[in-house]
Amino acid sequence: MVKLTLLALILGIIYGLMDINIGLIDLFSSHTDAVLYILMFSVGISVGLNRGIVQKIKKYHFKIFIIPICIMLASFLGGIVCGMLSGLPLSHAAAVASGMGWYSLAGATLTKLVGAELGSIAFLSNLMREIFSFFIIPFIASKFNYYTCIAPAGATSEDTTLPMMMRYTNEETVVISVLNGMICSAFVPVMISFCLEVL
Repeated sequence: MVKLTLLALILGIIYGLMDINIGLIDLFSSHTDAVLYILMFSVGISVGLNRGIVQKIKKYHFKIFIIPICIMLASFLGGIVCGMLSGLPLSHAAAVASGMGWYSLAGATLTKLVGAELGSIAFLSNLMREIFSFFIIPFIASKFNYYTCIAPAGATSEDTTLPMMMRYTNEETVVISVLNGMICSAFVPVMISFCLEVL
């Protein structure tokens, strides 16, 4: 997964630098709104396909929301700190961090709302968070507790980093990881909009 992600990024950069036009690629890049709606629709499908989600929420009660709330809050505060250190406007830095690892949505959304520069920062920042998660989850699982492994994954804990959860944690953590990813993914566009409008 990491290799494919990096390969796609490199190919995209090469395509952008070359003066060629491929119809399908140009169609996607000129219709970013539609791509964003398709991404959100996909999140809805993953929630709908998870038939046991209501039962799991009933089983864990409010506890199921503690991890995603803490991840969202920590991502937001981390963005503020990074904005102070880098000189990036706090609203922009917090919006970038609010992608919580979902690099495709964060990058495309911030490109649309602010500009290509911030969109690129959001894309690379959240891509690095996802890649970093692949390397740190085994360490966290061995040195701390399994629930802590969900934090670096953020919104990706339901999909791309889920195999790492399955390999290094237990069944209960995997279930919470999926639910966490769904909740965080649903809040990514909300948090990005909040950061840009309120801060």
